[in-house]
Amino acid sequence: MSATLLRPTSYEATRSATSASRPSRRSVIVGRVLTGIAAVLLAMDAGIKLALAKAAVEGSAQYGFNPQQVFVIGVIAAICLVLYLVPRTAPIGAVLWTGYFGGAILLHFRAGDPLFSHILPPIYVSTLIWGSLYLRDARVRAVVRK
Repeated sequence: MSATLLRPTSYEATRSATSASRPSRRSVIVGRVLTGIAAVLLAMDAGIKLALAKAAVEGSAQYGFNPQQVFVIGVIAAICLVLYLVPRTAPIGAVLWTGYFGGAILLHFRAGDPLFSHILPPIYVSTLIWGSLYLRDARVRAVVRK
Protein backbone atom coordinates (compact mmCIF):
# COMPACT_ATOMS: atom_id res chain seq x y z
CA MET A 1 0.00 0.00 0.00
CA SER A 2 2.79 2.45 0.79
CA ALA A 3 4.25 1.89 -2.66
CA THR A 4 0.95 3.00 -4.15
CA LEU A 5 0.89 6.13 -2.03
CA LEU A 6 4.47 7.03 -2.86
CA ARG A 7 4.22 6.38 -6.58
CA PRO A 8 4.17 9.69 -8.45
CA THR A 9 1.02 10.32 -10.42
CA SER A 10 1.22 11.50 -13.97
CA TYR A 11 -0.37 14.66 -15.21
CA GLU A 12 -2.60 12.69 -17.56
CA ALA A 13 -3.97 10.50 -14.74
CA THR A 14 -4.80 13.57 -12.68
CA ARG A 15 -6.31 15.31 -15.68
CA SER A 16 -8.52 12.37 -16.63
CA ALA A 17 -9.75 12.00 -13.02
CA THR A 18 -10.70 15.68 -12.97
CA SER A 19 -12.42 15.56 -16.34
CA ALA A 20 -14.45 12.54 -15.22
CA SER A 21 -16.00 14.64 -12.47
CA ARG A 22 -16.41 17.71 -14.68
CA PRO A 23 -19.83 19.28 -14.12
CA SER A 24 -22.40 19.27 -16.91
CA ARG A 25 -23.21 22.44 -18.77
CA ARG A 26 -26.61 22.62 -17.05
CA SER A 27 -25.14 22.33 -13.55
CA VAL A 28 -22.55 25.00 -14.35
CA ILE A 29 -25.31 27.37 -15.47
CA VAL A 30 -27.42 26.66 -12.37
CA GLY A 31 -24.29 27.05 -10.23
CA ARG A 32 -23.54 30.42 -11.79
CA VAL A 33 -27.10 31.65 -11.28
CA LEU A 34 -26.99 30.58 -7.62
CA THR A 35 -23.55 32.20 -7.30
CA GLY A 36 -25.08 35.41 -8.66
CA ILE A 37 -27.84 35.30 -6.06
CA ALA A 38 -25.30 34.66 -3.30
CA ALA A 39 -23.04 37.42 -4.65
CA VAL A 40 -25.87 39.96 -4.51
CA LEU A 41 -26.64 39.05 -0.90
CA LEU A 42 -22.97 39.10 0.11
CA ALA A 43 -22.29 42.37 -1.74
CA MET A 44 -25.22 43.99 0.06
CA ASP A 45 -23.83 42.76 3.39
CA ALA A 46 -20.37 44.12 2.63
CA GLY A 47 -21.67 47.35 1.10
CA ILE A 48 -23.89 48.24 4.02
CA LYS A 49 -20.96 47.81 6.38
CA LEU A 50 -18.49 49.67 4.16
CA ALA A 51 -20.91 52.58 3.78
CA LEU A 52 -21.40 52.59 7.56
CA ALA A 53 -25.15 52.63 7.03
CA LYS A 54 -27.17 53.60 10.07
CA ALA A 55 -28.76 50.13 10.30
CA ALA A 56 -25.36 48.39 10.26
CA VAL A 57 -23.82 50.69 12.84
CA GLU A 58 -26.80 50.59 15.19
CA GLY A 59 -27.31 46.84 14.77
CA SER A 60 -23.66 46.13 15.45
CA ALA A 61 -23.58 48.50 18.42
CA GLN A 62 -26.03 46.17 20.17
CA TYR A 63 -23.28 43.55 20.18
CA GLY A 64 -20.53 45.91 21.30
CA PHE A 65 -19.01 46.89 17.92
CA ASN A 66 -18.00 50.46 17.17
CA PRO A 67 -18.25 52.01 13.66
CA GLN A 68 -14.56 51.44 12.90
CA GLN A 69 -14.97 47.75 13.62
CA VAL A 70 -18.07 47.61 11.41
CA PHE A 71 -16.03 49.09 8.56
CA VAL A 72 -13.25 46.51 9.05
CA ILE A 73 -15.84 43.74 9.02
CA GLY A 74 -17.10 45.19 5.72
CA VAL A 75 -13.58 45.14 4.29
CA ILE A 76 -13.19 41.51 5.33
CA ALA A 77 -16.54 40.67 3.72
CA ALA A 78 -15.53 42.44 0.50
CA ILE A 79 -12.24 40.51 0.35
CA CYS A 80 -14.09 37.23 0.93
CA LEU A 81 -16.53 38.13 -1.84
CA VAL A 82 -13.78 38.89 -4.35
CA LEU A 83 -12.03 35.62 -3.50
CA TYR A 84 -15.32 33.74 -3.89
CA LEU A 85 -16.11 35.30 -7.28
CA VAL A 86 -12.69 34.63 -8.85
CA PRO A 87 -12.91 31.03 -10.16
CA ARG A 88 -9.36 30.12 -9.20
CA THR A 89 -9.79 31.21 -5.56
CA ALA A 90 -13.49 30.39 -5.16
CA PRO A 91 -12.95 27.47 -2.73
CA ILE A 92 -10.79 29.67 -0.50
CA GLY A 93 -13.47 32.36 -0.58
CA ALA A 94 -16.13 29.79 0.34
CA VAL A 95 -14.07 28.60 3.29
CA LEU A 96 -13.58 32.19 4.47
CA TRP A 97 -17.29 32.94 4.12
CA THR A 98 -18.05 29.81 6.14
CA GLY A 99 -15.81 31.11 8.93
CA TYR A 100 -17.38 34.57 8.68
CA PHE A 101 -20.86 33.14 9.03
CA GLY A 102 -19.74 30.78 11.77
CA GLY A 103 -18.75 33.84 13.79
CA ALA A 104 -22.11 35.46 13.08
CA ILE A 105 -23.96 32.33 14.19
CA LEU A 106 -21.95 32.17 17.41
CA LEU A 107 -22.52 35.87 18.12
CA HIS A 108 -26.28 35.58 17.69
CA PHE A 109 -26.47 32.31 19.62
CA ARG A 110 -24.53 33.80 22.54
CA ALA A 111 -26.72 36.90 22.54
CA GLY A 112 -29.85 34.75 22.72
CA ASP A 113 -31.26 35.97 19.41
CA PRO A 114 -34.14 34.08 17.78
CA LEU A 115 -33.29 30.95 15.81
CA PHE A 116 -35.29 31.58 12.63
CA SER A 117 -34.47 35.25 12.10
CA HIS A 118 -30.82 35.44 13.23
CA ILE A 119 -29.15 32.03 13.53
CA LEU A 120 -30.47 30.04 10.55
CA PRO A 121 -30.04 32.63 7.74
CA PRO A 122 -26.20 32.45 7.84
CA ILE A 123 -26.51 28.67 7.59
CA TYR A 124 -28.76 29.05 4.54
CA VAL A 125 -26.36 31.46 2.84
CA SER A 126 -23.39 29.17 3.56
CA THR A 127 -25.32 26.28 2.05
CA LEU A 128 -26.06 28.43 -1.01
CA ILE A 129 -22.37 29.34 -1.32
CA TRP A 130 -21.17 25.73 -1.14
CA GLY A 131 -24.03 24.34 -3.24
CA SER A 132 -23.40 26.78 -6.06
CA LEU A 133 -19.69 26.11 -5.90
CA TYR A 134 -20.29 22.35 -6.02
CA LEU A 135 -22.42 22.77 -9.14
CA ARG A 136 -19.90 24.89 -11.02
CA ASP A 137 -16.46 23.71 -9.83
CA ALA A 138 -14.99 20.30 -10.67
CA ARG A 139 -12.42 20.59 -7.86
CA VAL A 140 -15.11 20.80 -5.20
CA ARG A 141 -17.00 17.90 -6.80
CA ALA A 142 -13.84 15.80 -6.77
CA VAL A 143 -13.28 16.44 -3.06
CA VAL A 144 -16.90 15.72 -2.14
CA ARG A 145 -17.07 12.52 -4.19
CA LYS A 146 -13.92 10.99 -2.70
